[in-house]
Amino acid sequence: MRSYHLDPGHGLTGLTVQDHDEPEPGRGQVVVKVRANSLGFRDLMVLAGNYPLPIRPGVVPGCEGAGEVVAVGEDVSRVKPGDRVAATVFPRWLDGPFIWDNAAQLGTTVDGMLTEYAVLREDGVVHIPEHLSFEEAAALPLAAVTAWNALTTGGALRAGATVLTLGSGGVSLFVLQFAKLAGARVVVTTSSAAKAERLKALGADEVINYRDDPQWWEKVRALTHGVGADHVIDATGPLEQSLKSVAVSGEVAFVGYTLSGAEGARPIDPATLFGAGAVLRRVATGSRTHFVELNRAVEAHRLRPVLDRVFPFEDAPDAFRYVESGGGFGKVIISRD
Repeated sequence: MRSYHLDPGHGLTGLTVQDHDEPEPGRGQVVVKVRANSLGFRDLMVLAGNYPLPIRPGVVPGCEGAGEVVAVGEDVSRVKPGDRVAATVFPRWLDGPFIWDNAAQLGTTVDGMLTEYAVLREDGVVHIPEHLSFEEAAALPLAAVTAWNALTTGGALRAGATVLTLGSGGVSLFVLQFAKLAGARVVVTTSSAAKAERLKALGADEVINYRDDPQWWEKVRALTHGVGADHVIDATGPLEQSLKSVAVSGEVAFVGYTLSGAEGARPIDPATLFGAGAVLRRVATGSRTHFVELNRAVEAHRLRPVLDRVFPFEDAPDAFRYVESGGGFGKVIISRD
């Protein structure tokens, strides 16, 4: 079988393909024939070696993947050969709040999914909705779980609430889809008129072009009659504007400071933080329970992820380059078919 491996800090020049024997599962493990992967900005950070978590040299990259169970080890009871599954990004984070004991992550400290066959912990896989293809299911483990966690773990998301989500990346697209399922009014920021039209087609109630309105928090206040958004999902920054956009007693879900760039990393005036009168909650993907819950919602509503482009396994470097270009809309997929 073939697997990609990386040398952190060397970008695409450190991404190589190696041949291996097909693996055998140990006790409590399963072997998954990987049918599809998904890539995002996080994968570029891992290649560059500037990811917040440690990166093991030679690790198989890719934290998002879906496929078919082909073998199970002793004492495995949650899945069986033939089951369609996706991997969880943090295989030890089963439920509850994140703790450092659960920090082992696919594609950084643990071999990931950019391979033809993956050996995974039985506890680290979930069944995927029947109506989804492997390519669609591969889009869920990181961005969708993060969006679900951001919307459901903190303050209750009520019908009629206003949700503000920043940008048109993978997390924001899932926030838009999930929030609309809950009956929320959704406001999205973007930099492109073309993307604005696509966001509206997906159900966005309002779209703010932050190039036209650099102080976009003022537009959010105007759209909400001065009240502000009940939930702000900040995956792009600047955090200061999110704090100025949120309603009193609302919540800002801060999705990774490393995604916010230099502008989003500016120091926050304590007066702005205090004046927001809201909860600031950091969100780092989610647990297996989050994944199971969102899959139930996806299945019940027959929801489908937004996919951008699909690349063959052999062209994975081209897929990374496409993600790096930043011009896409939806998840970038690597498929074996």
